[in-house]
Amino acid sequence: MSHALDRFSINQMTVKQLGLEELVAVCAELEVPGVGLWREPVQTYGVEAAAKLVREAGLAVTTLCRGGFLTAIDVHARVRALDDNRAAVDEAAALGTDTLVLVSGGLPEGSKDLHGARERIADALAELGPYAAERGVRLAIEPLHPMYASDRCVVSTLAQALDLAERFPAEQVGVCVDTYHVWWDDRAPAQIARAGAGGRLHAFQLADWTTPLPEGVLNGRGQIGDGAIDMRAWRGLVEDAGYAGPIEVELFNDGLWARDGREVLAETADRFVRHAG
Repeated sequence: MSHALDRFSINQMTVKQLGLEELVAVCAELEVPGVGLWREPVQTYGVEAAAKLVREAGLAVTTLCRGGFLTAIDVHARVRALDDNRAAVDEAAALGTDTLVLVSGGLPEGSKDLHGARERIADALAELGPYAAERGVRLAIEPLHPMYASDRCVVSTLAQALDLAERFPAEQVGVCVDTYHVWWDDRAPAQIARAGAGGRLHAFQLADWTTPLPEGVLNGRGQIGDGAIDMRAWRGLVEDAGYAGPIEVELFNDGLWARDGREVLAETADRFVRHAG
């Protein structure tokens, strides 16, 4: 394997057009050492079968995406969310990854109470954190760009994520730093240092910010090197804070999904070396 790729991981969503078997085969062909998996395609394939497939290929599962969506007010909805997150923890443990990424959830319908939503996340973490730690899994709160605060994630900054995480032991709850979501925040470098000092830098993901954003926004993550973010500088920030783990590239991009998946994966590995190596 090229030394330049020894920290590289491809998030499954970047090349979602590849089935799991094909993804594993292309990773082996290109000497990509790690994959970040998503629950839905893993469940479709079968969790135990997926675990066996990646293990026998010698691939590291760097994260599982995603848990979370913990802001519901309705009692029954909260029970369902907690059950689903416990299942996600079990799946992460079966796949051999120590990190479950959490997208916390948006405002419940009809609510305008951001503070209350964040407190309900904390209430859920109090139950999920010990459950995860008992199974060797850490929960990584991923702050999402503020444009997602209403419908997907009321945790918009690393400071907010750490304020939640620090209520719990670091081996239970930390953060995921995704450049796409935090690159704009001039307080983020200090928060990365804070996370590192507390042992809470659990995952690091790259995606670029390109403009104009596409309609719908969600699938607008740019190929690294195509946008405004200095990837090498952000890698330096997390490494200065003590992070030595895998670096995932996670892209939601309709244009990339319309292309040949092997070609996209090879291009992404090349861009990683050129812009983040």
